[in-house]
Amino acid sequence: MNRIFVALFIGAILALPIHSQSGRRIKTKPVPAADTNANRIDENVYSESRPFKPVLLTPRGKKEKRRNRDLDVKPAASQVSTDEDRDDDIISVDSSLVTIPVSVFDSNGIFIPHIRKEEFKIFEDGIEQEIAYFGNEDQPFTVALVIDTSGSTQFKIEDIQYAAKLFVRLLEERDKVIVIQFSDSVRVRAEATNDRAALDRAIDKTRFGGGTSLYEAVEFSLKRRLNKIEGRKAIVLFTDGVDTNSRGASYRENLEDAEEADTIIFPVFYNTFLSSITGGTVMSSPFPTSGGMVMTAEMQTMGKVFLEELASFTGGRVFHAGQSRALLVQAFQGIAEELRAQYSIGYSPIEIGEPGDRKQIKVRVYRPDLRVRARDSYIVGEVQTKQIN
Repeated sequence: MNRIFVALFIGAILALPIHSQSGRRIKTKPVPAADTNANRIDENVYSESRPFKPVLLTPRGKKEKRRNRDLDVKPAASQVSTDEDRDDDIISVDSSLVTIPVSVFDSNGIFIPHIRKEEFKIFEDGIEQEIAYFGNEDQPFTVALVIDTSGSTQFKIEDIQYAAKLFVRLLEERDKVIVIQFSDSVRVRAEATNDRAALDRAIDKTRFGGGTSLYEAVEFSLKRRLNKIEGRKAIVLFTDGVDTNSRGASYRENLEDAEEADTIIFPVFYNTFLSSITGGTVMSSPFPTSGGMVMTAEMQTMGKVFLEELASFTGGRVFHAGQSRALLVQAFQGIAEELRAQYSIGYSPIEIGEPGDRKQIKVRVYRPDLRVRARDSYIVGEVQTKQIN
């Protein structure tokens, strides 16, 4: 009888399911200690940046180094252009550290502060990278105010000047600003300075012109001014996004330059097609620019997409000016706050790649229901990797 009982007992034990190391891991719910609960990270709950898919840009291959082009740039009388303004087109740094700015918001668009390094992960081409640098300290930055003064924006020039001055007031004394205007040509009104009175005078000197050399203005700002400046950099671009006059730069080249650059771009979009010169009312037909080209709905749509791509390629975002100065105040407060609140994440790529390679980036934050915005790619420069501040 005892032998039968023992045999039945052993059989019951053998009949139980056994989980080997090669099987699926059983998830348990540990009870953390009270003093470590606040630092616990749930690996199953996270938010991450989304890749941006260009609307008009076709897939590109290896970067072909373009010849230097002499832009039609007219510096202000107090500014002198030198041969240093004709640097190589590809901006590279002698470092293997890639750093990117990251903005984190809640569902209402409110910035989320005090996120710890341990709550971030970064991936390049799907491979997790080791974070070598992390910071969210308030750092000074240089901003290029790039102002469209072409014929199609004449009726908004006062609003543009008002908004530009307002933005300068929102910055701290240690921050510097460059003032650049463009119409049929590109003109520097003020080099990088924190002299607020000088910046106001420079903004007041912006004048109307003929056509719109938007693409040349973007290229000039990225590669003839901001590429020479260290630290955090951004472009605030006032425009309707429509180019009518550029000969030495193009839509696609701007996007390639933006992807290579270490500068965030924040376009402020003005819908000039839907506004009349006199009263800001919606028009029933296209109107001609001062350069003689007729503005069409298709041109305005393409301009808006161009600005969205510039912002997405660099980790920025588009602000819509609307018809209200109150909206302008809100937009520029948002830009200033975002520049201050961004996190900086740096890593040394496991695979550096060849010059011209595009590397895809994804940033993950281990908190639920957040919006994570960061540039989703960069182009490998001629000297190891790009540094993208």
